Amino acid sequence: MSNIQGSAGIAPSLDQIQVEHRSSISIIRLSRPQKRNAISDGLMAALGHHIAELPESTRAVVLAGEGEHFCAGLDLGELKERDAVEGLHHSRSWYYILRELEQGRRPVIAALHGAVVGGGLELATACHIRVADDSAFFALPEGSRGIFVGGGGSVRISKLIGAHRVLDMMLTGRVYKAAEGTALGLAQYHVPAGEALTKAIELAERVATNAPMTNYALIQGLPRIAEQPADHGFLTESMLAAIAQSAPEAKARVKAFLDGTGPKVRA
Repeated sequence: MSNIQGSAGIAPSLDQIQVEHRSSISIIRLSRPQKRNAISDGLMAALGHHIAELPESTRAVVLAGEGEHFCAGLDLGELKERDAVEGLHHSRSWYYILRELEQGRRPVIAALHGAVVGGGLELATACHIRVADDSAFFALPEGSRGIFVGGGGSVRISKLIGAHRVLDMMLTGRVYKAAEGTALGLAQYHVPAGEALTKAIELAERVATNAPMTNYALIQGLPRIAEQPADHGFLTESMLAAIAQSAPEAKARVKAFLDGTGPKVRA
């Protein structure tokens, strides 16, 4: 069960998140369209609450935004006077929730449209797969605001596109359109305007058909293996392979493939 007060003692604004369960997938929508889905403390706490409360039947998650934008970043109207210690703990409360998104039990597919800016980009890059439609644009305007990223962007976004590109975005306010951002790695899929959610749901439904242990091994193992020396990575891989193939569902799937009843890879 989730802590209703959130990771930093903040009551979640449950009306700022909408959740829909469809068989084996759940769709979580940021629901502050009048604020371009800017992230309030209450919205972030509500996101953490809903992630923790997903039903056992959910095998994949879609994260989307209501209205014309995915997320325009931190709600600067809530930016408070904080001393250094308070600012540290506030930032780390975001880390806790985004880590639960990134390192939880289920793959998360983000449907991106309109603004994917600042904290919105930090949120998107905590997801495992990102689908950007042609209306999406990516930016980190913190430099012009006199602030610094505080939701893990300096780590996650830098790993995706390189520290110097992130530096350029923050120093100059550079904006990447959907096609440019996808080419750099900010998204893996680029679709026509208005089709991000449809594609994200399609991908989530496909991912949800995988063996749960394999999905778990992938989202837990691959990011860690990428950070390990090669010899350590080989050992981690061998252990994950052994665990995944020992699951009853994996054995049944291999048997189905061998006897010709399982799905085949097709171009």
